[in-house]
Amino acid sequence: MNDISTDGAQQAGAASLVPLDADQLAHACDTEALSFGDTSELPAHDAPLGQDRVLEAVEFATGIDRSGYNLFVMGSAGVGKHRLLKSLLDRKAAQQAEAADWCYVADFSNPDRPNALELPAGRGVELRADMRQLVDDLLNALPAAFQSDEYRRRSQEIQDEFRRREDDAAKEMGEHASQRDVALMHTPNGYTLAPLKDGKVLNSTEFEALEDEEQNRIQHAMEEMKDELRTVLGHVPLWQRESRQRFRELDADITSLAVSQLMRDLERHYFDLPEVLAYLKAVADDVIENGELFRSLSEEDPPDASDPRFLRYRVNLLVSRPNGKGAPVVAVDNPTYQNLVGRIEHIAHMGTLSTNFTLIKPGQLHLANGGYLIIDADKLLVQPFAWNALKRALHGEEIRIESIERFIGAMSTATLEPEPIPLKVKVALTGDRELYYLLKAYDADFGPLFKVVADFSEDMPREDGQEMAYSHLVATLQQREGLRPVSRDGVARIIDWSARRARDGEKLSLHLGSLSDLLLEADHFAQVDGLQRIDAQQVQTAIDAQVRRSDQARSRLHEAVLDNTLLIDTRGRQLGQVNGLVVIMAGDYAFGSPVRISATARMGSGSVVDIETEAKLSGAIHSKGVMILSAYLASRYARHQPLSLSASLVFEQSYGEIEGDSASLGELCALLSAIGDLSIDQSLAVTGSVNQHGQVQAIGGVNEKIEGFFDICRARGLTGGQGVVIPAANVGDLMLRDDVRQAAADGRFSVYAADHVDQVIALLTGLAAGSPDANGLYPADSCNGLIQLRLLEWTAARQQFSGASEAGG
Repeated sequence: MNDISTDGAQQAGAASLVPLDADQLAHACDTEALSFGDTSELPAHDAPLGQDRVLEAVEFATGIDRSGYNLFVMGSAGVGKHRLLKSLLDRKAAQQAEAADWCYVADFSNPDRPNALELPAGRGVELRADMRQLVDDLLNALPAAFQSDEYRRRSQEIQDEFRRREDDAAKEMGEHASQRDVALMHTPNGYTLAPLKDGKVLNSTEFEALEDEEQNRIQHAMEEMKDELRTVLGHVPLWQRESRQRFRELDADITSLAVSQLMRDLERHYFDLPEVLAYLKAVADDVIENGELFRSLSEEDPPDASDPRFLRYRVNLLVSRPNGKGAPVVAVDNPTYQNLVGRIEHIAHMGTLSTNFTLIKPGQLHLANGGYLIIDADKLLVQPFAWNALKRALHGEEIRIESIERFIGAMSTATLEPEPIPLKVKVALTGDRELYYLLKAYDADFGPLFKVVADFSEDMPREDGQEMAYSHLVATLQQREGLRPVSRDGVARIIDWSARRARDGEKLSLHLGSLSDLLLEADHFAQVDGLQRIDAQQVQTAIDAQVRRSDQARSRLHEAVLDNTLLIDTRGRQLGQVNGLVVIMAGDYAFGSPVRISATARMGSGSVVDIETEAKLSGAIHSKGVMILSAYLASRYARHQPLSLSASLVFEQSYGEIEGDSASLGELCALLSAIGDLSIDQSLAVTGSVNQHGQVQAIGGVNEKIEGFFDICRARGLTGGQGVVIPAANVGDLMLRDDVRQAAADGRFSVYAADHVDQVIALLTGLAAGSPDANGLYPADSCNGLIQLRLLEWTAARQQFSGASEAGG
């Protein structure tokens, strides 16, 4: 015999269910506890409500000066993560020193590797302007220096010196030649030799008139003089090269003098920046080496600093910081690879692409360097290579600008390789909880880089004084958005709505996005009504309008129930049939609807078949719930004999996947009804989860489920016998609509709260559940007694059939 039944189950079965009082169906705000007329009397609060955990996390992450202590800020969309985080970081950044300016300048010895210069905030603009002015000054000063009397004098001295050398050599050679009756003559084409007699140059006729011996002597002398002349003229290119070198030295001296005069003021201005002084020295050296750039000028169209020839002396101001603004706080809207780390642009010309260091563009990491960077994790992870680029920058603590092709090793084309910029930034990723836990589990780099998590609370306890604090939150949002003041009754209605949204009558939702939307829409209806403030009626109108815009799916489903396309009974009694309740999500809108749960039972081998599972229309949690039902039946009714049962369960007219265990209480009641031939009152609906001991457990969406069944019953006509059974653990979550509460107050609709399945089956059947005696037997006229008796009959019959089969064998 079955002797199972705990004391708790006996007590639960003995306690009959009574409807909850109407005031238990909602935890309404006490308007009298709100000590203001409207929100214009309340000051706005900067401190976030209910987010102490987030404040501590942000304070810790921004206070610790160590790498890896970046933030992941998690919470649902609309909870106010971005606004609060930006506000907290702005406040923190304002107390910190200004971040540095960063520039790229030319490396004259290695043009493909421009150098990065760090300057105090505001000095980068100065350096860029000073370098532009320097080029303009050089364009004026150098041509003037080369037109000076000093330059002409020294230039003439060099020319005279080398002309004198040539003349002296020619004179000496001429005297030597004349001694040998040879004339050295200087012609436009150079030097030439001619026969000479008695100081007179002979022509060919006169030369041929000479005796042969004389001709031979002069001819021999001329040949020797040619070799000597060739030797002497061989020194001329050396003298010319030496002359050019002397002119270059002269040009360098003149250029150096002009440049040093112009550089003197710059060096004094930047005396405190060694890297800038080194750059200015390199500029001076390069200008001296390439001074001809500044002298080869067109008088008709004189160049200026924007001339491409002087691009090498420009300063590419990558990041400029305003003075006195503290550290930067940058929120990235589109975190692509190039938007994060920067890019090198190219110019198309004549079918080719070219670039230079002035075409280096900053990324958001450059702009946030020295401060804080806020990135939406969802947006970051969908951008190719952006997540890896961010991790590399944080690991290496430097920003390296390179193309995506080079980053992934798919290109070997020569291009610029800018010097990496040191990175010191705190990154705050924002995202939902699921994404955080996925990254934590599957990305080994994530944990070491993002060691601090700021978890936004979705709701706050509704304790003494908290409703007044929530009123300040409403006032803050109302004043921030420039809306009409909200009356005390209007705030009370918002608080009730917030508790309903939190799905817990003892808590208030902190979903600021939804609250702001409600205030904006209520303000619109107040404007339509010509009111100067928002009252409870306008808040309710806004709530109803939100529902109206989203409830077409609910209306169609309820229409199908009311015209009997979907079979739901709200009157009469049926065997093995219970009205279950489900919640359906249509986007952000949730609504409840009844669903018929039916069961069949017969003699068998102890199996309970879930048709939804067999048809692969059941989720894992629902399948688990059905297994728990099987365990409950075996534990309660068949501890000392086989469970000779074969049963089936199904959600009638269900064509999608069923998930969750909130219908397991209804399924168990349908099974018990089918086993014991107990008719079920169809005017009642049941929702709740059940464990192996028959205890009723809390479920979600209790308000929507009750209201979904209420709407069907009201449309068909309330009889006073209709109602819903819910878990007792969900009573604290109740925030039902006013019409449901009024119907309950009038006795036209009931809500029951159950702790144990015995209470529920007794209410549905009208029979006592029954308590077992010392032998584990239930009274024969009780629900459990009838079920126990039927199972014993099936066991005996099965044993009889089994014996007959063996005898026949």
